[in-house]
Amino acid sequence: MLFLPTYSPNLNLIERLWKFTKKEVLYSRYYATFAELQHAITSLLDNVHETHHEELDSLLTLKFQTFEQTLVA
Repeated sequence: MLFLPTYSPNLNLIERLWKFTKKEVLYSRYYATFAELQHAITSLLDNVHETHHEELDSLLTLKFQTFEQTLVA
């Protein structure tokens, strides 16, 4: 189990996936109906591992900068 700070969206993998989804589905796009928007999101998430494999490999990683805790005397 990996404990994260209380508010750390950049460290939470699902937040990174949602940010990527918003970028791919919402930015500069118009959907006339909610059903079209829902279909676009579902289609992306169903095929994301095939169509955006390289982007997700770098985005959804647990390799992030950590800081050693120093003791203050």
